Amino acid sequence: MNETIPSPSPSASRGSFHIPVLFGLVIALVVANVALFVWLDNLKRETALMRETLLAEVAKVRETHTLSSASSRQRLDELRAELEAARAQAASVAGQAKKDALRHADEIARQLKEEQLRQQAQVSTQISEVKEVAAAANTKIADVASDVGNVRGEVAATKSELEKTIAELKSVRGDLGVQSGLIATNSKELAALRALGDRNYYEFNLTKTKTHQKVGNVMVKLTKTDVKKNKYTIELIADDKKVEKKDKNVNEPVQFYVAGARQPYELVVNEVRKDQIVGYLATPKVAVARN
Repeated sequence: MNETIPSPSPSASRGSFHIPVLFGLVIALVVANVALFVWLDNLKRETALMRETLLAEVAKVRETHTLSSASSRQRLDELRAELEAARAQAASVAGQAKKDALRHADEIARQLKEEQLRQQAQVSTQISEVKEVAAAANTKIADVASDVGNVRGEVAATKSELEKTIAELKSVRGDLGVQSGLIATNSKELAALRALGDRNYYEFNLTKTKTHQKVGNVMVKLTKTDVKKNKYTIELIADDKKVEKKDKNVNEPVQFYVAGARQPYELVVNEVRKDQIVGYLATPKVAVARN
């Protein structure tokens, strides 16, 4: 035998949902801002780490250059000393010995010139490497700054779109005569309701069957659809009690109470098809979950 689920007195069941909705919106926006702050903080840390790496690379190049320069200077000093000795020897000898000494001096002079050219090329290469590292770091920093700007723009656009969508939502009176929460008529509006965080939402796509199907913590069975009139009939089981909801309209909040919840559950069908309905179930946050 079917039992009709009793509804509480109007004074206990009716109330304004505007304050919880606005409070939920504020919470959602605060959470978004906190997430953005954490993301920006991580970006700042990555940028600081990248700069420290760049400084370490530059210091390493400078240290290498210093050691190389010291070694090169020592080699040049040795060559100069050897050249002076060779020239002094050439000045003190005669004949073939003098020619040999001069050739030796010329060879040392050639080596000295080659060493100077090698050092100049090495210094130029090291300077180019430092410039490349600095340019890469600057490019990375510019990319990070651009990403931050893009994310801020996306967050602002998402926030604006969410506020616009929520402003377009409506609250209507349900089939129990209780003023409903905000009603979503499509997936975009349902996503906006989820962002508010005021209720739990369970989407469903039910076909006409002989058995009940689980939606959230209640059981639902579709028994009839009228596509031309956008009407449907379902059978609900909650708290081991069965109730029939006959000839309900699309986007009409079908309300029923469950033990432990001061506010009614609301089942909303957004689309009626042949032997099929598509919609969602909204339950209070304080509702006790059942297996």
